[in-house]
Amino acid sequence: MRVLLVAAAALLLAGAARAAEHPVTATPNTEIRLIHYRAHDGAVRPAWLFLPAGYHGQRVPLVISPHGRGVDQTDNALFWGDLPGEGGFALIDPAGEGRLLHWYSWGAPGQIADLARMPQVARAWGVNVDRRRIYAFGGSMGGQETLLLVARYPHLLAGAAAFDPATDMARRYRDFAALRNGRSLQVLARREIGGTPAQVPHAYAVRSPDHYEEAIARSGVPLQLYWSSADRIIRDQRLETNELAIAIDRDDVHERLWDFHGDWSHTAEMRSDRRLPRALARFGLLPWKDAPAVPATRSRLA
Repeated sequence: MRVLLVAAAALLLAGAARAAEHPVTATPNTEIRLIHYRAHDGAVRPAWLFLPAGYHGQRVPLVISPHGRGVDQTDNALFWGDLPGEGGFALIDPAGEGRLLHWYSWGAPGQIADLARMPQVARAWGVNVDRRRIYAFGGSMGGQETLLLVARYPHLLAGAAAFDPATDMARRYRDFAALRNGRSLQVLARREIGGTPAQVPHAYAVRSPDHYEEAIARSGVPLQLYWSSADRIIRDQRLETNELAIAIDRDDVHERLWDFHGDWSHTAEMRSDRRLPRALARFGLLPWKDAPAVPATRSRLA
């Protein structure tokens, strides 16, 4: 227990140090605050809170944005630029953590429960959250956790967007071997999830959005999926996000799925100067006139 407490303290200090080294600064229309919340394991974690400049308590939509694998909330915050202020919404970007690891949460149930609590966290820090307009946006592992949030807490969300998400953790574990640091990632995955996919198949399944494809399809949550055939991190997106989109479309009784396919690099489109503004505009979070036209291909689902 003492070792775990020391490790947790070290991670908290490391996160604070990274935030200090790479501060997120305010933009013309957006105020940015560093806040803290208590995570599922009792640890206190940082989060970036974006608000429209001059915010004074008016009711606003809230976007929850979990970060990607191996990066922190500061890296994720840099994707958003001035969009919260331009759209008049709040954004909360939490540090997040897994069962044992910090920047490699990989859809841990405790992490998803923490994401579901982000509206409460925002309210505790003075944000008047519009309960009918809560959204989730994430890329890579953040996209994976966005989809798991849709599956497990469908009544929380008015919409979600996942950019190049991981959808099958057992496949991800096997495919890590092809990456430059793949062996290290497999070691981290075994530690965080509790073993290999063969040893603990259920533990991998509950972290995999494709395990919940029917729940996602029947959730009624409007969903945007973005995936690339040129992705070099999740190299088999046709077998991951595309297959998930096909399965969701088959059971999508609400017809609320947008599925986009392109040839961008991993999560390159989840940025303020790429497709992120148009994704926000589809949910009414940004005026269409402020969303630059970016060539996109709406996938033809098989």
